Amino acid sequence: MLPREDLLKGVEYRETMAQVIDRAELAIKTWEVVCTDFMSPPEWAEALRVFSRLNDIQLIAFGGYPQAERKRIAIARREVPFEESEVELVALDIAGNFLFDSATHRDFLGALLGTGLVRDKVGDVLVLGERGAQAIVVPELVEFLELNFNQVRSVPVKTRRIPLNELKVREPKKKELTSTEASMRLDAIASAGFGMSRGKMVDMITSGDVRVNWREISSSSHAIKSGDLIAIRGKGRVEVGEVVITKKDRYRVQMTRFV
Repeated sequence: MLPREDLLKGVEYRETMAQVIDRAELAIKTWEVVCTDFMSPPEWAEALRVFSRLNDIQLIAFGGYPQAERKRIAIARREVPFEESEVELVALDIAGNFLFDSATHRDFLGALLGTGLVRDKVGDVLVLGERGAQAIVVPELVEFLELNFNQVRSVPVKTRRIPLNELKVREPKKKELTSTEASMRLDAIASAGFGMSRGKMVDMITSGDVRVNWREISSSSHAIKSGDLIAIRGKGRVEVGEVVITKKDRYRVQMTRFV
């Protein structure tokens, strides 16, 4: 069995992690690939980080497309052949005429959950404007949704299964930045990357709105390094690229901001 208490020590999402441990133990026992429900970015990132300590199992997180935020994790013994396709997902097209009654992400998600679904069974929802939306769900719900999901706001919709490669994914807008800073403190790098004052960034960090590699960081002095991903709720994310120390012992930092 897995060292449950060691794996749970100090984790942020203890209940979710306990469920992942249960699924991992089932994968070990059955020699089969076992999937979790959908998780938010901080949850699946923590699971991957915690389980990276173990050598006898392997994990893959996937949400249907490379930039997906909500993902399921597939778990298997190290000896079992394993690839991304083992993460069981289905894409649904939700077609309707929203020209005169536009619907938001909240509307589509609310209508899906209004059928009786729980949030953990639904991945990302991609809004397509007046044409409707697409959603990623667990496979066992497809038939139910095709029969029962028939309206969003006042608009009748038709739901059908589509291949994952037919997802209409909008590429995030990105901006390349270079900044020279006296240190690699989180407040310094994040304020430069997001174009905010240092004081406002400190407030956001202490309020719990800032995550580094999807992990909440409450210390403004947290050290940032090349490859780190800084995310702020409602503001997008910044990926830290190459870091070069200048002749004046300052840090020239390349960043990419995604919005």
